[in-house]
Amino acid sequence: MTDLERFFRRIVCNLAAMDAGRLRLALPLADVPMSIVPYRSNRRALQVETSEEYEMVLLRLCAGEGGFILTEPEEVRRKFESEARSTNPDLEIIHRFENVLLTLHPDLVDDALRAPPETFDPPAPPPPTRSLPTEEPVEEPADEPVEEPVVELIEEPIEIDLPAGDSPHAEAGAGSQCVSCGAGLPGRPVKFCPHCGQSQVAQVCPECHADIEPEWRHCVTCGRALGRG
Repeated sequence: MTDLERFFRRIVCNLAAMDAGRLRLALPLADVPMSIVPYRSNRRALQVETSEEYEMVLLRLCAGEGGFILTEPEEVRRKFESEARSTNPDLEIIHRFENVLLTLHPDLVDDALRAPPETFDPPAPPPPTRSLPTEEPVEEPADEPVEEPVVELIEEPIEIDLPAGDSPHAEAGAGSQCVSCGAGLPGRPVKFCPHCGQSQVAQVCPECHADIEPEWRHCVTCGRALGRG
């Protein structure tokens, strides 16, 4: 499976779980990294190591490579295509044109829905080691057993407090509110709001990977513009 097909299938599977009706509608480009396929919670499934790799695959999809996605307007799609073919592509173009509309190819959507669930290959086992011949052990007379005092060790549990949001799979806690529409969430951990469908997973700056809030326009750590209107 290519990186483009893997990313496209992730869009389809996540949308089908959130709201299957949106699979046949035009989607704003900004919705893909913000709520449909956030980098932090999908990078393992996408098999990407950095946010730059993530954005490069998204740029190629928006440029029409592979025929998975139709981008409108056409002049913006041509800009994406030109940048994707550049030796030093400017990935900021995704954020400058985040309001363009993406339409998923309907036949490829059906193929993705019929495909078996994604699996991850387990790590390869270590190579077998060759044992060297050893000499026959020589039996020695056993020593008299010596009784040693028994020392009881009492281990106390060590609690480590981790700051909220450090995990790429952090979910909204019970009794909290949606970060987008403010509606109350169910009394259990959730990843998406049942009212507006927005992701409740912590968001990250694409430049320095610091945690950011949905309404911020700039990262408080590196100052990068987040491309939000």
